[in-house]
Amino acid sequence: MLDFLLSSDAIFALLTLTFLEIILGIDNIIFISIAANKLPEEQRKKATNIGLLLAMVQRVILLFFVSFLIGLSEPFYSIKTSWLTLDLTWQSIILFAGGLFLIYKSTSEIREKVETPNHDENSMKGKVIKSLQQALVQILIIDFIFSIDSILTAVGMTNGLSDNHNYNLVLMIIAVIISIAVMIGFANKIRLFIEKHPSIQVLALAFLILIGFMLITEAAHLSETALFGKTVGAIPKGYLYFAIAFSLFIEFLNHKISRSKTKK
Repeated sequence: MLDFLLSSDAIFALLTLTFLEIILGIDNIIFISIAANKLPEEQRKKATNIGLLLAMVQRVILLFFVSFLIGLSEPFYSIKTSWLTLDLTWQSIILFAGGLFLIYKSTSEIREKVETPNHDENSMKGKVIKSLQQALVQILIIDFIFSIDSILTAVGMTNGLSDNHNYNLVLMIIAVIISIAVMIGFANKIRLFIEKHPSIQVLALAFLILIGFMLITEAAHLSETALFGKTVGAIPKGYLYFAIAFSLFIEFLNHKISRSKTKK
């Protein structure tokens, strides 16, 4: 396992996944902050830290569940027609559904952030919280909703890195733990940075669209789908890493240019 974790593919996947997990966790941090701010001041920091720790535990449990389903790679139903052939497995179904969900969720989030950027925050502010326990329950419910795209992103980034699903699971758990640890240490600073640079979060959502499309093609490849005699191939993850790295580099250049203009 150590050889796998120290391989260049695993290290790059870990860094990319950790970055995405942190960026995707921004909304979670905002909601947790809103929920915590409704409590007495002495309980706010405690509620934030406990909420993020519970979020980590919840995501690790979900990772085990999803990884178990991904491991079910034996076909249980086959379709063979003149124009379509495929062997359905639970693995391919989960990946296909996950890809569709990521594409839908990402495009919806981008539209909401452009048209009504404070919609979710305003609806959250209207909810009454009277105790620490009530705040934690609300935080857990919110985090469960946000965990779905986070978990599917992790699956998309690590699926196929190793033939051993346990190795991929360990890599995903490490990424989740690191991202939550960073969020606990720098929650407010991260939130303020994203508020100043909202394009970073929109960029992360655009990455999710890429990952969603990759999951769909991966599902078709694993189910040995053939359309009109043409098989569907898997997209090499190197292309995805390059697209993410290139986009971040352009964003970094834009940030530097805008800062230079501000100084002048």
